[in-house]
Amino acid sequence: MKETISVLISKEDVEKRIGEMAAEIDAKYESVHLIGILKGSVFFLCELAERLTIPVTMDFISVSSYGDGTSSSGIVKFNKDLDDSIEGKNVIVVEDILDSGRTLSYVKSVLEGKGPANLSIITLLDKPERRVVPVELDMTGFVIPDEFVVGYGLDYAQKYRNLPYIGVLSLTEE
Repeated sequence: MKETISVLISKEDVEKRIGEMAAEIDAKYESVHLIGILKGSVFFLCELAERLTIPVTMDFISVSSYGDGTSSSGIVKFNKDLDDSIEGKNVIVVEDILDSGRTLSYVKSVLEGKGPANLSIITLLDKPERRVVPVELDMTGFVIPDEFVVGYGLDYAQKYRNLPYIGVLSLTEE
């Protein structure tokens, strides 16, 4: 299979939007605790944290939904939980993309039980056409069509996470 990537959202547009999101967070909070969902959120979380001017702490979780290997069973499993308590903190869950909503819905319910002062969810990309479980976002970077996207943390077979833009991946026979 030949893999072709076309630019959906340019590096400049991604960086501009992350700056705008950071400014909104700075205006709303005195400090925040960012929680990134591994692996996809790492690029977005780091760029966002770099642009924040308020005090920032961070942690990471790793979750997976498992099933027959080609589709999610809807069951979400924590592979790595938080290292530190979030009780009483202004917590922002940072995710690369929201599509079905299963993972973020589950993560939100688990984290709410850990006593944060407030819990917000932000995502770089939102693909509402794929929603199976409703999830309320507090902020999103871009709403995108139902295309397979890579770059800025998003991967295909662990490749293309490092692209500095959001691209649409097309697979064609050679």
